[in-house]
Amino acid sequence: MSDPMRIRAAVKGEKVEVKILMSHVMETGQRKDAEGAVVPAHYITKVTASCNGRDVLSADWGPSVSKNPYLSFRFKGGAKGDKLKVTWTDTAGDSRSDEVSIG
Repeated sequence: MSDPMRIRAAVKGEKVEVKILMSHVMETGQRKDAEGAVVPAHYITKVTASCNGRDVLSADWGPSVSKNPYLSFRFKGGAKGDKLKVTWTDTAGDSRSDEVSIG
């Protein structure tokens, strides 16, 4: 399992501002190692975020996203103390979910 995501979520006016740093290798499948063998593709394909069970973000990613990706977005309808859950799934079938309270 990968390292926990670093998630910050805070109410800014009428919207909640979310910033996420994910720990992932994000291999494209096009790079070669020192021996010349192709490094297999291993990257995040799906990211979802929900606030109190309501989906606020759904994103499909591909191999062009950088290593340890950073994601920032805003949404309406969240309040201080609400729970924000972020989940990703990758090409190897691994997944990670982390949850924070909105500040």
